[in-house]
Amino acid sequence: MPDRRKRRLSILSPQDVEQIINEAIQTLEEIGVYVENDTAIELLDGSGAKVSDDRKRVFISAELCDRCVESAPSSFSLFNREGDEVASIGGEMVIFDPGSAAISVYDFAKKQIRKPNTKDAIEFVALTDQLPSYAAQSTGIVPNDVPDSLADRYRLFLSLVYGSKPVITGTFEKDAFGVMLSMLIACRGGTDALAAKPLAIFDCCPSPPLMWSDLTCQALIDCARNGVPAETVSMPLSGATAPVTITGSLVQHTAESLSGLVIHQLANPGAPIVYGGAPAIFDMRKATTPLGAVETMMIDIAYAQIGKTLGLPVHAYMGLSDAKLPDYQAGFETAMGATLAALAGVNIVSGPGMLNFVSCQSLEKLVLDHEICAMTHRLIDGIAFRETTAGFDALKDFADSASRSFMTTEHTRRFFRDEVYYPSDVVDRGTQGDWEQGGSTRASERAHAKVRELLDNPELSLADDDLIGELEAIITADAKNFGVHELPDWRVLLTK
Repeated sequence: MPDRRKRRLSILSPQDVEQIINEAIQTLEEIGVYVENDTAIELLDGSGAKVSDDRKRVFISAELCDRCVESAPSSFSLFNREGDEVASIGGEMVIFDPGSAAISVYDFAKKQIRKPNTKDAIEFVALTDQLPSYAAQSTGIVPNDVPDSLADRYRLFLSLVYGSKPVITGTFEKDAFGVMLSMLIACRGGTDALAAKPLAIFDCCPSPPLMWSDLTCQALIDCARNGVPAETVSMPLSGATAPVTITGSLVQHTAESLSGLVIHQLANPGAPIVYGGAPAIFDMRKATTPLGAVETMMIDIAYAQIGKTLGLPVHAYMGLSDAKLPDYQAGFETAMGATLAALAGVNIVSGPGMLNFVSCQSLEKLVLDHEICAMTHRLIDGIAFRETTAGFDALKDFADSASRSFMTTEHTRRFFRDEVYYPSDVVDRGTQGDWEQGGSTRASERAHAKVRELLDNPELSLADDDLIGELEAIITADAKNFGVHELPDWRVLLTK
């Protein structure tokens, strides 16, 4: 009998993975990492790591790495705002969420990239919530109409008011975590309830090469101690802040990720953590960081293989593009990245909607990418044997019937919806005549029409009035600490 188990894409041999992990641990033991957070230094010093005399550089042993990898869970579940389980993060599960923290948006009507505001962020949340191929949302747009120091917690506030899906987020300031945690607790009704049913994952990014800042160390520790899932997002830049070779960047990525995991697990052994990243090659011609480059994707699927070898849930920034508008380049870079990520078994794929080196979000691209993600999910669902025979019985029944086409058979009626993913009308599968009659539109134009359809009459998953009141009280009190006594009009879609 054939082996029908799903096969995951691997780009490294087991021996390659072993060598990279061993060299990463050698790096931690002999070169060490710089740690700028006093609490993290104390945790490491008290657990057998060697700390330099100036208490800035830490050398982590293989034994300590092994112990912390062993204590980290291989999977955990994510829940929506209402407390329903959305996905088990780990194993072969693949979910998509839009990329995070864009500082600009592509304005389709004006055909230009511009700074986003509160209304843009709200529309982004509302649109993501209505697109089922995204299991999670993200705090994906940084509104320009509030102070930068308020932006991290304000983005989460908007996400929790207007969206039901779990949130991939992160802090820009050390004091933000407490405020954001209060919002998440308000949704759950208590700290223990939030730990039991996680609603958010916090990105924690080391600074390449081989450094954990005060902010990101504190985020790791805060997440661990409160049972909120953390996600290490190592960002080696091959040829600039990391060795130019892919293998060299992988060693650095592994060392940075393991050191973050050690800090996290020392703060609370067994707390959930994701092995993630957003690496890139460095384009020596343009001095840019192309995440849509094939070599970047190769680093991504390689470190995902390493993370899975370590028994950890994995994340990657893929399914995105460096193009400046939703065009052909945006399509092929996004589709290639999303497909490779899914085939590699990346558990959380962040990036749909993103343009311009992860600095820009496009609502039209978010709609187009939703179709890519849906097709990718269909791909990894694989080919099913829906009957005892692969096709012989269907052929025999057809031969014995008076039918002249399989379109009219009971077999077709029973299985065609399961076999085929039928995209929305954003994807053109009509005849040339149909296309011309519909105005000979481009895919981006159809996506724009879909954006307006979904946002002009949205099916919103709003928080209930009591929860909105609690969230508003938290963000309003915090905003006053930054001299903001009146927030921008965040109720813009509440009356829809």
